Parts: sequence; C-alpha cells; structure tokens
Amino acid sequence: MRALKIAATGMAAQQMRVEVISNNLANMNTTAYNARRAEFSDLHYQQVERAGSITATDGTVLPTGVQLGLGVRAAAVSMDVSQGALAATGGDLDVAIEGKGYLEVALPSGGSAYTRDGALKRSADGLIVTSDGYAITPEITIPNDATGITINKQGEVYANFSNRVAPELLGQLSLTMFANEKGLEAMGGNLFKETNASGQPQTGTAGADGFGSFRQGYLENSSVNAIRQITDLIEAQRGYELNSKVITAADQMLGATTQIR
Repeated sequence: MRALKIAATGMAAQQMRVEVISNNLANMNTTAYNARRAEFSDLHYQQVERAGSITATDGTVLPTGVQLGLGVRAAAVSMDVSQGALAATGGDLDVAIEGKGYLEVALPSGGSAYTRDGALKRSADGLIVTSDGYAITPEITIPNDATGITINKQGEVYANFSNRVAPELLGQLSLTMFANEKGLEAMGGNLFKETNASGQPQTGTAGADGFGSFRQGYLENSSVNAIRQITDLIEAQRGYELNSKVITAADQMLGATTQIR
C-alpha cells in the first residue's frame, strides 16, 4: 500500500525539521549564529491517467487526470542571513559587523575561511586571532607595550601607548562579501568556506561599496527567534503524529484485507 511509504517520507521530513530546530535552539546564544530553516518539496507523481489524454471509452479528453503523489523529500536547509541584534561587551577586540560582510580567517591548512564572529583575541605573538587561534587576514600584530586598541568603523586598528600622544595605525580589518551567502558551507566553529554556489569572495573596505561597518565593543547575537522555533517545533511534532496516524490507519486497512474470508 502506497500510503505506508508516503507517510514514512512525511515522518522522515518532520524528523529532519525537528533536528534543524533543535540545532537552532542549541545555538541561540552562539555569537553571530544564523538560524536555519528546513525546506521540502514533493516527490515524483505516478501518472495513473495523464491530464489531456483521450479516454478509450468515448474519446473525450481528460481535464485533470489522476496523479498520485509519492511523498515528500528534503530540498534544502536554508540559512537566514538577517543580522542579529548587537550586544555591548566593552571589549577592545570585540567587533560586530553592521551590515554585509565576513572577516577572512587563515586556516592552518593554508586555506581561508570566513566568519562574522567578532570576538577576537590576542595571541602570544601579538597577532589578532579568533577564539580558536586562527589569524585574521590581513594579519595585524599588536605591540607588547600597547596600552589600548581602538578600531574605527572602517576597520582601522590603532594602538595607544603611554609614552605617546598620537595612536599608531597597526593595520586595517577588511570585509568579504559573496553573491550568495546562503551557498557558503558551514565548517563549525562559526566558520564558513566558499563553494561553487556562494560565488567568488569579494574583499573590500568596510563602509564602502555595500560593505558593512565595524562597531568596536559589541558582538552580534544569534538571529534565532526562540518563540518562532518553539512554534515550529510544535507544528513539526503534530505533523509527525499525523503521519504516524496515517501509517496506523493503513495498517488497519491491510489487516482488514487479510482477514477477508
């Protein structure tokens, strides 16, 4: 009976939706985390009677035909690229990105990754790095005798010294944009890497040509809306239950068929 297999695809789809929601809720306090949404599409249709075909009985044209759907499948898990709220931290190496753009990160393998997590740190060598110790590209080194760091909206990093009046420019943080942010591949650790779907990285200066700007002393919160996630979770749970009831009903119908004498 087709109903069993169709309902099974529905249960699998709702299970996947619950998994996506659970990951969103688990990361509701992750810096710069973008909420995900499961998307689905219907499966192939069995053409019992094609629309527009001519019946053999009287030669009339069928206006609709008979098309039986075979269930649902996962089409995508899409990333919500809207910006999360900014939270003040007061940290001199905490920078939030207001608008579009990612910080480029140099991986130990020699490749590049991209992140919106601006909770930057200072390594033992004075390099500005991520929380996992990956250096920001282009590299910026903070002198050991610097008493403070100032980062303006354009990403220019200045060091303050106790024996100098004017701050010293150490370098400038750049931003990278992609034609299709949703096509980036998540690597974990708040990092992404480019794919054929995301397009080539376009690096530029913050505040120019559509790039966002930096805000020192702030971090971007997760874009997860807890109320919406709970509502979606209840909906997914009910959808799972309904599909399981279809399986129960189909099983009862099959049971009635086998008991026919």
